[in-house]
Amino acid sequence: MANLRFLKAKWQNLLMLNYEVDPVVLQKHLPPGTELDFWEGKALVSMVGFLFLDTRVLNIKWPWHINFEEVNLRFYVRRFDGVEWKRGAVFISEIVPKSIIAVVANTLYNEHYRALPMRHSITPKGNEYTNYLYEWKLNGCWNKLGATVADKFGDIAVGSPEEFIFEHYWGYNGLTSVKTIEYQVEHVSWQVAEVKDFIFEADVANLYGKEFVPYLTTAPYSAFFANGSAISVRMGKKIRIDQALPISPAP
Repeated sequence: MANLRFLKAKWQNLLMLNYEVDPVVLQKHLPPGTELDFWEGKALVSMVGFLFLDTRVLNIKWPWHINFEEVNLRFYVRRFDGVEWKRGAVFISEIVPKSIIAVVANTLYNEHYRALPMRHSITPKGNEYTNYLYEWKLNGCWNKLGATVADKFGDIAVGSPEEFIFEHYWGYNGLTSVKTIEYQVEHVSWQVAEVKDFIFEADVANLYGKEFVPYLTTAPYSAFFANGSAISVRMGKKIRIDQALPISPAP
C-alpha cells in the first residue's frame, strides 16, 4: 500500500541547467543503499528553478505558503529494492522564500532547505520565445538562474537526455550511515521546450561548497525546460541498509 500523500501542488516552468561533475564530489552526498545514476557515463548535477503553485500540505492550504519559487541543486541515483530499480534524485541544496517550508521539509525528510529572499519574472520576448528568470538574495547580492525558452512544447522522447533528467519519481536522503529515507513523487510525464540561451550567476562556494566551483562556473552540459504539472509527494519511508544491495543486472 502506498504511503499517505503529504504534499500536493503544481510544479510549473521547470528550468534545468545540467553540469558534468567528478563522481568523487558526489560520494559524500550519496545516501546509503543508493548508487550514482549515470547518463552515458557522466555524473550530472542539475541547477533547477521552478514555481510551487496551489500548494497543500496534508490537504490544507496554509496562508502565505501557497505560491512560491524554489531553486535547488540535485543529482541522480538509483536503488534496487530486491524487485526493481528505482531512479531518484538527491538534493544537495534547496532554496525557498519561506522559513516554515524549510523547517518542515528538513525535519520530515532530512532535506537541505534554506530560506532566502526570492523573486521571479516571466517576460515574453517575441518570435515565440519567453524569458524566465529565478533570483535569490544572499549576502546582499541577487543570484540568477534563467533562460530564453521557446513557446512550443513537445513530448519527451523515450531514451532521450530529457527523459533521464526529468523522469525521476523517487527522492532519497541519508539519515545515518545505515539509514536512508525514500519518498515517492507522482506526476504525469511533462512536455519540454527548446532552451535558446541561459544564465547562471551565483555564489557557488557559499551556496554549495568550494568543491562545486570548478563545475558550476563553466558552461552547462545541457539545458532543458519543462512545463510541469500537478504533483504529489508521499510520506517518506525509512530504509535500513544492513548489507550490500541485492545483486541485479543493470537495467
